[in-house]
Amino acid sequence: MAAHRRPRRRPASGGAARTAATLTLAGAATATGLGGGTGHAAPQPTPAQVRAKVDKLYQQAEVATEKYNGAKEKADAAERRLEELRDEVARKEDRLNAAREVLGSAAAAQYRGGGLAPALQLALSADPDGYLDGAAFVERAGSRQAATVSRVRKELRDIEQLRGAARVEVASLTSRRAELKRHRETVTGKLGAARRLLSGLTAGERDRVGHGADERASRASAGPRTALAAGAQAPDSRSAAAVAYAHQKLGSPYVWGATGPNAFDCSGLTQAAYRAAGVSLPRTTYAQIDAGRRVSRAQLLPGDLVFFYSGISHVGLYVGDGMMIHAPNPSAPVRLAPVDQMPFAGATRVV
Repeated sequence: MAAHRRPRRRPASGGAARTAATLTLAGAATATGLGGGTGHAAPQPTPAQVRAKVDKLYQQAEVATEKYNGAKEKADAAERRLEELRDEVARKEDRLNAAREVLGSAAAAQYRGGGLAPALQLALSADPDGYLDGAAFVERAGSRQAATVSRVRKELRDIEQLRGAARVEVASLTSRRAELKRHRETVTGKLGAARRLLSGLTAGERDRVGHGADERASRASAGPRTALAAGAQAPDSRSAAAVAYAHQKLGSPYVWGATGPNAFDCSGLTQAAYRAAGVSLPRTTYAQIDAGRRVSRAQLLPGDLVFFYSGISHVGLYVGDGMMIHAPNPSAPVRLAPVDQMPFAGATRVV
């Protein structure tokens, strides 16, 4: 009977066993994402790719920064108008109270004399608007009282109009503040993403990402050029003064929303430069491009404002020899740079 037993299978050994084990492990690796197919980890971006992504994030952040600057300018204006309206309401309320005191004195005199005119009764009631609706009562009062009551009527109407205007400004201010918050979140989000990308590089790679493309600008900054020499070719004294100011601010840090004197964003620097020259420029790149006469690239002179990108989101101050001074982004301070470093969008000569 033993001859009819089925022989036991021998375990795989040698090359066959190793082949089977290799296939099993390869299959497991594929299933768990350790091997080929879709399980491959994404390759790390090269420093050049990081720079491209960071530059894009900085450019998007600058667009949001200019929108923030514009919204802040409008919010500040709304706040000023609201304060002016409140001051005007307070002044008119003082005049109203003075007029009502005059009516009160007249009423007291009439009461002592044995009677109180109906107009005065209503004027001193808890509902002053009620008596103002009845013109007949004003006509029955004496001429002096009638003039006072008429003045009270006007003050009340003016106050109500001012309060209505103030309510509109409060609504506008609330909307502007919400807009500011949105733009602030966009800016900080973009800058945070750029910082995270840069943190994945070595110190040497970060240095190359931040300065490699600006090597020419760095050499120019370190050269013998002086503010006086740069400003000498400016078309007028104001332009020369603006160029001189910008030269003094070389090396100042970029801070979004800043207008000096120790830190700047791009439009904050050009605004501060011309403010030092006695010229008031608008706050944003979008408005600054219309703050003077447009000139072509071939016509550029020191002091001209030069703008970049299709959305007019960056501005610098032209200083001659194809160079500008600008506040680039949080990775670089105020510096000299070639105008052809970014997509040129237009230029304006401040007048």
